[in-house]
Amino acid sequence: MKVLIVYYSHYGHIHTMADAIAEGVREVEGMEPVIRRVPQTLNEDVLEKMGALDYYNKTKDIPIVTHDEMKEASAIVFGTPTRYGNMASQMASFIDTTGGLWAEGALVGKVGSVFTSTGTQHGGQESTILSFHKTLLHHGMVIAGLPYAFAGQSRIDEITGASPYGASTVAGPDGSRMPSENELDGARWQGRYVAQLAKKLGVK
Repeated sequence: MKVLIVYYSHYGHIHTMADAIAEGVREVEGMEPVIRRVPQTLNEDVLEKMGALDYYNKTKDIPIVTHDEMKEASAIVFGTPTRYGNMASQMASFIDTTGGLWAEGALVGKVGSVFTSTGTQHGGQESTILSFHKTLLHHGMVIAGLPYAFAGQSRIDEITGASPYGASTVAGPDGSRMPSENELDGARWQGRYVAQLAKKLGVK
């Protein structure tokens, strides 16, 4: 059974979290993580001006997700940075291509989950995930968040992402802060949880 991890990452924070989600999935026997990206909509000149070209060049060989892969997966975990409390436009553009999947009911009953990153502690982590959940509900997916059983989200001794809605990380205003070990633990917990749910549901 496959857990598809579909992400957009601009500077690498979401990519790092996606790898941790995959680690969690691998902890569940019989579950295989598959990491895919959505298409980049910005040209290389723009990416260079934004300081994101080096990261893009390092990861552009990661395959772009296909609709067939989404049909075949037992669960799909989406990762996107926040843009004004919503998903990034690159992710939204890809989601707009899934109308055929919706018409077929191809994702009905599959487990769906979301993780994100923001520049600041209150930059829209929860609103981004919650607004993304509406898309998953329209597709008929069974939503999995990050329950308080992951105790790391209750920590107050350090700056940290994570909420009951999903794993997250705080990148810092200049993007220099990469995910902390606690944030990565939250992503691993979420990946494991999604895989366990899909396995229990027997989703094909």
